[in-house]
Amino acid sequence: MVDLDSEVPPLPPRYRFRDLLLGDQGWQSDDRVQVEFYMNENTFKERLKLFFIKNQRSSLRIRLFNFSLKLLSCFLYIIRVLLDDPTQGLACKELNWRCSNQNYTPGAIDWSPIIWVNRSLPLWGLQVSVALISLFETLLLSYLSYKGNIWEQILRIPFLLEIINAVPFIITIFWPVLRNLFIPVFLNCWLAKHALENMINDLHRAIQRTQSAMFNQVLILISTLLCLIFTCICGIQHLERAGNRLTLFDSLYFCIVTFSTVGFGDVTPKIWPSKLLVVIMICVALVVLPIQFEQLAYLWMERQKSGGNYSRHRAQTEKHVVLCVSSLKIDLLMDFLNEFYAHPRLQDYYVVILCPTEMDAQVRRVLQIPMWSQRVIYLQGSALKDQDLLRAKMDDAEACFILSSRCEVDRTAADHQTILRAWAVKDFAPNCPLYVQILKPENKFHIKFADHVVCEEEFKYAMLALNCICPATSTLITLLVHTSRGQESQQSSEQWQKMYGRCSGNEVYHINLEESTFFAEYEGKSFTYASFHAHKKFGVCLIGVRKEDNKNILLNPGPRYIMSSTDICFYINVTKEENSAFKKQEKHRKKHESKLSYHGTSRLPVHSIIASMGTVAIDLQDTGCRTSSGPTLALPSEGGREGRRPSIAPVLEVADSSSLQTCDLLSDQSEDETTPSDEEVSSGLEYAKGYPPYSPYIGSSPTFCHLLHEKVPFCCLRLDKGCQHNYYEDAKAYGFKNKLIIVAAETAGNGLYNFIVPLRAYYRPKKELNPIVLLLDNPLDDLLRCGVTFAANMVVVDKESTMSAEEDYMADAKTIVNVQTLFRLFSSLSIITELTHPANMRFMQFRAKDCYSLALSKLEKKEREKGSNLAFMFRLPFAAGRVFSISMLDTLLYQSFVKDYMISITRLLLGLDTTPGSGFLCSMKITEEDLWIRTYARLYQKLCSSTGDIPIGVYRTESQKLTTSESQISISVEEWEDTKDTKEQISYRNNHRNSTSSDQSDHPLLRRKSMQWARRLSRRVPRHSGKTAEKINQQRMNLYRRSERQELAELVKNRMKHLGLSPAGYDEMNDHENTLSYILINPSPDTRLELNDIVYLIRPDPLAYVPNTAASRKDSFCNTVGQDTREETQL
Repeated sequence: MVDLDSEVPPLPPRYRFRDLLLGDQGWQSDDRVQVEFYMNENTFKERLKLFFIKNQRSSLRIRLFNFSLKLLSCFLYIIRVLLDDPTQGLACKELNWRCSNQNYTPGAIDWSPIIWVNRSLPLWGLQVSVALISLFETLLLSYLSYKGNIWEQILRIPFLLEIINAVPFIITIFWPVLRNLFIPVFLNCWLAKHALENMINDLHRAIQRTQSAMFNQVLILISTLLCLIFTCICGIQHLERAGNRLTLFDSLYFCIVTFSTVGFGDVTPKIWPSKLLVVIMICVALVVLPIQFEQLAYLWMERQKSGGNYSRHRAQTEKHVVLCVSSLKIDLLMDFLNEFYAHPRLQDYYVVILCPTEMDAQVRRVLQIPMWSQRVIYLQGSALKDQDLLRAKMDDAEACFILSSRCEVDRTAADHQTILRAWAVKDFAPNCPLYVQILKPENKFHIKFADHVVCEEEFKYAMLALNCICPATSTLITLLVHTSRGQESQQSSEQWQKMYGRCSGNEVYHINLEESTFFAEYEGKSFTYASFHAHKKFGVCLIGVRKEDNKNILLNPGPRYIMSSTDICFYINVTKEENSAFKKQEKHRKKHESKLSYHGTSRLPVHSIIASMGTVAIDLQDTGCRTSSGPTLALPSEGGREGRRPSIAPVLEVADSSSLQTCDLLSDQSEDETTPSDEEVSSGLEYAKGYPPYSPYIGSSPTFCHLLHEKVPFCCLRLDKGCQHNYYEDAKAYGFKNKLIIVAAETAGNGLYNFIVPLRAYYRPKKELNPIVLLLDNPLDDLLRCGVTFAANMVVVDKESTMSAEEDYMADAKTIVNVQTLFRLFSSLSIITELTHPANMRFMQFRAKDCYSLALSKLEKKEREKGSNLAFMFRLPFAAGRVFSISMLDTLLYQSFVKDYMISITRLLLGLDTTPGSGFLCSMKITEEDLWIRTYARLYQKLCSSTGDIPIGVYRTESQKLTTSESQISISVEEWEDTKDTKEQISYRNNHRNSTSSDQSDHPLLRRKSMQWARRLSRRVPRHSGKTAEKINQQRMNLYRRSERQELAELVKNRMKHLGLSPAGYDEMNDHENTLSYILINPSPDTRLELNDIVYLIRPDPLAYVPNTAASRKDSFCNTVGQDTREETQL
């Protein structure tokens, strides 16, 4: 094998460093040819050109020197004028002119003071030196700039001015008689202006910065105006040497008065040359200055559109964040500003908006408000350009928010633009924290480097799914992520609005355990013990912790988790602990203490939390700990004797495994959970727990859920068409035991994965799993085939095809109309949907003549005028969890700037992420057997002491007894008029409803309806013809309304009969009582529980207590996690 090193020849001598310095004389013997490049730059002319013109720094020095020379020449001219005396007539003496013999006619001009001046010898020497240097520099630069056309160089105005000002001084060197000849040196101001413009350009070239066009134009305008005034001052003063003999100050006064169009007339030129100069200067000013002002105005308007720059000095001394959007709308801007500046520590931050489109008129009006004009800076530019990122000072920004455009038809293309923006910002400013919003989950892995990412379809489908099993989860999340102080609707006369508005102020906060007054005393105790007693004592709801050495947040890690001093606690409260003042209250409890049967160490005094602002004060009532006969949630056996109030077991400081029902969730199963039913065996549906074998997109979080042992053939997934495996063509034929969940979507995207997984989560009992029907098109026939008449929920997903609407608010038009159609056809169907704009929530379940809806509309307007971020919260569909706006995800992204844990907590609550040891969100319903618990505080204690669950809120439904719409009352009255039996039934029903009301006279709608009802009852004995006509018209209107409702019902029934479906269940869907539902987040401990309340729970992870042995783990995975239906959904 040949040695490669031996084959490499040594370097020739001329490549050695010594020979590079000293030269090599032996290169001529080499056969290679030495080629020298750029030989033309070795000439003397090219070297001069490189120094005077091409080199940025040396050229800047030359121009600065030239500018100084011109200013010096003007300064020397002023000195000459101040030292000059036009009465001496030195010029006439030196030329021996016989001035005295000249005959002057009246009005004749003595030209000698104009042609000759007095110039001292030192001053002459200085002016000659300056002229020589200036002329030499001008000739040299003209020679270096020569490109073949000599006339182009000679006829330039700067060159001509230089010749006029410099050549006469050089002539006086050789002809001393002309030493006192007048030379218009003041014209050098125009050469100074020209040098200043070139100097500014070279300055910005030298420091590698692009100057502001506005700055250049202002500089040109100011210098032009100064040159005009200076030229006029010097010219008038010199010409008036033969007239009024004005001083420089008098000439300055005359020019200012003349150019300002004031014209006092006390100082005027006397001879025609000076008058002619004034006319010329005014004409020049009228031509030059308007052009300059026009260019300045144009640049000003362009700057207003583009937004200018955010200065480097401000970026280094102030804190700012950058908001990158493809198009800025007023709603998005106000949501961002209200949420961002809602936090006290962000008041000194500035917001720089970087948007490629021109500023909208509404946005411009908002940004002119003093509150925002001082803190918000709008820049028109692209995040893909480093120049625009430099204008926004992205490298000095505290954070960068990148939002996607929801109004794009092609949402994938919108994501691609967002991805490129994120890449560009990361490339330009690697240390700037990124907060990115993405639309489709399959594009999320491209921006994994971002600090915080919110995927719209992930959150949207997860909230829609949880709304089906935990009512109003979307409303719960929306209220938690929005900033509010709980002051909404506190002046309302309705109790539910006060409670709902007060509890909406609860948010998630964090604090270190050792620094906390809330939780410091619970170090070394169990999590459930700390959560219960913190709620009992301070009214705060502890929901999760995070260890110091771990980034994962654990929601309700369970009673076996021991609190440590370094833990970070996450809790729900109206305000954070740092803004709270603590005040102990001394109360005499002798009567209470005599009745209490438990006096353990957990006995704690009562406190009240008062917000530092002085506007929120919550007084919490004491709820003593009671003993209990058992760990179950059932009523204790001795609880009903002698009317005693049943007691509840105390929450233990350290968990006792024998008393925890949570530990038995995987082993103690009911028979129907462990043994497959006959239906499951016959249909072949055998469930197992595990992770989905396939992921629909990169980056999806694996979730432990219920799976089928065998994959269902694709042909069996079509519900409306039979196949070789079954012949069913509608949902009724399948005979599902549980009610359906129907999803009406335009396309089956990857986001549906996040809808299905929460409904098939491992902690849900198998017999509670609802069949899911995906409806890609929703005509009436398909709705009826898929079982809409016996569906539990109907989920309507926002339609992407309407995103191309010219008006942004019309993007929800198709969804709103579809939901309204479903509401009219199936009035009791639970319809859940999401909208792009929260303002469109007022159209959900729209009733034009419903007085209560109109009252809520007025309430919303009042709250918006007060500056509330949640003005839409009192709309009944939103409060009930029937609709939510996807814009709440923007708020979630903004919140993460201050609370970097909010996205993680929200994902855990929605089931998008699963952390080992972290709990999950579920719900339970209060039945009649559970009302013995009475208050929320006792429920809190019961759950913590038995199952380890942490309640975080209550979903309450009340009968809307006094808000019946006008159409429904009219229909009831008309039905009374048809038959006597029907009349008696409806009269009884209405009398029953009216009897439950507090005072019917307070409601003018019912009072007016009752009067109309009385008129109809006496229709056979009419008293006046006018009343009879009014009665007939009202009957016709009622008949029209009734026929419209019957027409819709007959339409649906006929279609069901035509499709071979039984219309039996449809009549039940149209018989429902008006209700209103709302959420109470972390209510006060003394809140009374009511029948059918649904309590939101964070339940500990059952898998966290599974033994490590293989047999136990296998048994746990084979069995289901939930208990029977009663234990899951009832107390």
